[in-house]
This record gives sequence, C-alpha cells and structure tokens, in this order.
Amino acid sequence: MNLEPWQLALAFLGALLVGVSKTGVAGLGMLFVVIFANVIPARESSGLVLPLLIFGDAVAVVSYKAHARWPHVWRLLPWTAAGVVLGYVALGRIDDRQARVLIGAIILVMVAVQVWRRRRSRPGEVEAASAWLAPTIGVLAGFTTLVANAAGPLMAVYLLAMRLPKMEYMGTAAVFFLLLNLFKVPFMADLGLITTDSLGFNLLLAPAVLLGAMIGRRLLPLINQRLFENLALGLSAAAGVRLLF
Repeated sequence: MNLEPWQLALAFLGALLVGVSKTGVAGLGMLFVVIFANVIPARESSGLVLPLLIFGDAVAVVSYKAHARWPHVWRLLPWTAAGVVLGYVALGRIDDRQARVLIGAIILVMVAVQVWRRRRSRPGEVEAASAWLAPTIGVLAGFTTLVANAAGPLMAVYLLAMRLPKMEYMGTAAVFFLLLNLFKVPFMADLGLITTDSLGFNLLLAPAVLLGAMIGRRLLPLINQRLFENLALGLSAAAGVRLLF
C-alpha cells in the first residue's frame, strides 16, 4: 500500500484512536472512521479498519471481560446479525454518499430519543424500553457496521439507555463488538475489502492500536460517570452530523 508520509501519519493516528476508543472513550470511534476514510477511499477503508477493530476488541475483552453484562450481548446479537446481512445486500446497491446520509440520520434520531428518554424516564422503565430498543438498535447497528463501521454511536445509545455504569458499559461493549466484528469477516472478505495487502498494513499499525489501548485504560478511571455518558452521547451526535454533511 503506497501512501504519502502525511497519509501514513494519519493512519497511525487513526490506529491509536482505535485503541483509545476500545478501552477508554468509546465515543471516539467515529473519529478514526473519518480519518481512515480520508487516507483511502471510504469503501475500502471499512475493510482496512476491521482487523484493527478486532485487535482492539480483543485487548478490551482481556481488560474488561469481568464487567460484561452478557444478557445485553445475547439480546442484541441476533438482531445485529440480521442487520449485517442487510448491510451486505445493500452495499452493492447504494453509494458511499447515500450510506453516510442514511447512517448519520439514524444516529441523530437515536441520540435524540436517548436524550428525551433520560429526561422523562422513571424507575422501572429500563427493561420495558429494552423490549423495542434491542431489536431496533441491533438491526440498525448491524447494517451500519457493515456499511461504514459506524455502529459505535448506536451501541452507545443502547448501553446508556440500559443505565450501565462505565465499567459494565466497557465490558459489555468489548465482548459485543469482538463477536460482531468476527462475524463480519467473511462478508467483508467476500466483498473484496479484506486482502493480503490490507492485512500487511494492519500488522504495521497494530502497535499503535496497542499503545492507544494502554492510554485508554489509564484515562477511563479519571472520567466520572456523568461525564462519560455526556461524552458518549455528544461524540455520537457529532458523528451523526459529520456523516450527514
């Protein structure tokens, strides 16, 4: 993969943010998506990023697996798998611009719903909400993760709606995304988005992911719960706006 020095520097920054987002500030996920989309074409970047995400997910699982809330993982995964299949079918029928506008609109609507729910929710409403929220978020997250690796903001909306403390949030997200990203591999390979060339570049960037994960682990204890939630929602909203415009 022939890149200019500035493109290589951006790629290392993107890989660093992959690690930080997986173990520290989850809402940073869309930043590395945007960075890699500016290094190589957006469609190809989704295949390039996937092995880096899996590596970051594996580090996060090792760090936070004890805090994972497995019922949320099992509740979401079947719906997300269905969404991945829909994204696989759609990827050959919509262009990058259409995909970005659609995903951006979805993210902004879900963030608005979560802000509204935080203001109006009462004790006992969490489990009731999950009955419709899990299928909705699951299918949308599966679709968006295959098309643009942009499921992070949607997952943030779901986990915040479930009122998970930050450690349980990180553990549940780590396990969920590792399983989801592994599930995506054959689809991305079939679309020709994961190649031996891209895997070689992944090996070059892997140390930056590990460094970012170490930084993220140090950052997480310094962030209080309310700030953590506001960062996740705020960065998710920013990601939605960026995809739209």
